[in-house]
Amino acid sequence: MFSLDRWQEIFQTIVKNKLRTFLSGFTVALGIFIFIILFGFGNGLKNTFKEEFLDDATNTLRIFAGKTSKPYKGFKSNRRIEFKNSDLEDIKLNFPFYLQYITPRINRYITSSYKNESDRYQSRGVSPSHQYFEKTIMMSGRFLNENDINKKIKNAVIGRLVALDLFKQEEPLGKYISLDGAAFKVIGVYQDEGGDNEERVIYLPYTTRQLLEKSNDKIDQILVSFKPELGSKIALIFEKKLRLFLKNKKSIDPTDSKGIFIRNVAQQASQNEQFSTGLQYIVTFVGLGTLIAGIIGISNIMVFVVKERTKELGVRKALGATPRSVIAMILQESIFITTLSGSIGMVIAIFILQNLGNTLDKFFIRNPYVDISTALFSTFILIIFGAIAGYIPAKRAASIKPIVALRDE
Repeated sequence: MFSLDRWQEIFQTIVKNKLRTFLSGFTVALGIFIFIILFGFGNGLKNTFKEEFLDDATNTLRIFAGKTSKPYKGFKSNRRIEFKNSDLEDIKLNFPFYLQYITPRINRYITSSYKNESDRYQSRGVSPSHQYFEKTIMMSGRFLNENDINKKIKNAVIGRLVALDLFKQEEPLGKYISLDGAAFKVIGVYQDEGGDNEERVIYLPYTTRQLLEKSNDKIDQILVSFKPELGSKIALIFEKKLRLFLKNKKSIDPTDSKGIFIRNVAQQASQNEQFSTGLQYIVTFVGLGTLIAGIIGISNIMVFVVKERTKELGVRKALGATPRSVIAMILQESIFITTLSGSIGMVIAIFILQNLGNTLDKFFIRNPYVDISTALFSTFILIIFGAIAGYIPAKRAASIKPIVALRDE
């Protein structure tokens, strides 16, 4: 195996047959390269789905109002359902066993300006509890508090990118910005792992938002979090009870699926996790296909190589070479080419994945990667099959009698 003479013969054979060696090596390198790249893309897809939902607390129910589809208790169908401040208090009063946090949300797009800088951003009228739903991380200052809510103070908490757009390098805390013509004091700057869109949001006290809309007490959405220790089964019971409670309060037919919508974030995150895992399996399956194609390619090339060298092998056997030494020589050459080419393909693929980062975000592939152990294992498997690809034709050639191998055809 480690005979210097044999290695010299192998290198001479490789140099003598450069095109054949290149084709063999390229087939192997391409197979492992495509497999690792596709496997990395599969992980990137999982990262995208995971980060979209890890930004939000998973023990969350998002409650939306819709339009009824059935008449009920004297009300006609197609009636618009509205949430009000009193709904928050009623939920707190009736579900203390399940409830951890609750917050309203009022979404509006507004024009925000400071000095000569101006742009449109999404604003959210919320309560202090909202910070726990979005996992908002304060960079400076503070988030909204109960005093802001009770006194309807014109305070604003702005995202990192809002601060960068409006204030450039200037410190935003304590400064006043114009929101649709109303002056709000910046009391905090936050960052959010949910991405750029989440950092272009301005948070306001929901009572202040309602005050700007002529003192109405309407709410767009209600966010409710249940106690994590209750578990998923109890959470589903809570969701069912909450839906029935709101339907009864808003006089909605219990069988009407359109009046109230409740989105279980944990359940949806689980479904998306399953979907992304399925996508990864598909991508990995395609990658395995390319790997198998590479194995078949190297097998065909080795069959051709052995057939081409039949006369040479016949001479070796006539000069006293044993079948075992013939097999070892061809096998060693096959393993060497497969190992070298597979390693090159693996290193290039890993290098590309490590340098992609978020460049493929628009294709929903975020930070694609592959574990070194996975890359090494797949390369090792390819080397094993490369050895088998060399062994089968080599064994067949070694069994041919010298007189047959030397016969001109």
